[in-house]
Amino acid sequence: MKIAIGAESYGFNLKEVVKQNLQNKGIEVEDIGIKNSTQETPYYEIAAQVSKMVGSQQVEPGILVCGTGMGMAIIANKYPHVYAAVCENSFAAEKSRSINNSNVLTLGGFVTTPLVAQEIVDVWLTTEFKQGWEPDIQEWLENSMKDIAKIEKQQFGN
Repeated sequence: MKIAIGAESYGFNLKEVVKQNLQNKGIEVEDIGIKNSTQETPYYEIAAQVSKMVGSQQVEPGILVCGTGMGMAIIANKYPHVYAAVCENSFAAEKSRSINNSNVLTLGGFVTTPLVAQEIVDVWLTTEFKQGWEPDIQEWLENSMKDIAKIEKQQFGN
């Protein structure tokens, strides 16, 4: 698995903790930036780079970190085949994967401690789409992704 990760200045320190945790687990990480806490690259540029990589399947999932996680999620969700979710706890991370099949996780450096971020990332990476749901709900979730793909095709043309 190869993960793209990126942050702007308010998320830089949390990104570094998450990146180190992933690397300690043997996961390949492509750091899109920023490279230090004083670099002033706009959040939307970082979100766009990671989202393009995830949407084109150059990497499997992506992780974005800004002050709240919300700005990154808004931009990421403008790209085809990207399903970004802001997660402030491990329950939300689990549900964003098992229900919504998210492939980009966004975190907030203002609102998430390093320990909680590591828990969120661990749960998010180990939860699979439809995991833990009864067969009838799994079938509904699978069908919902087909309907979402139709909406995507209408919107983006791919």
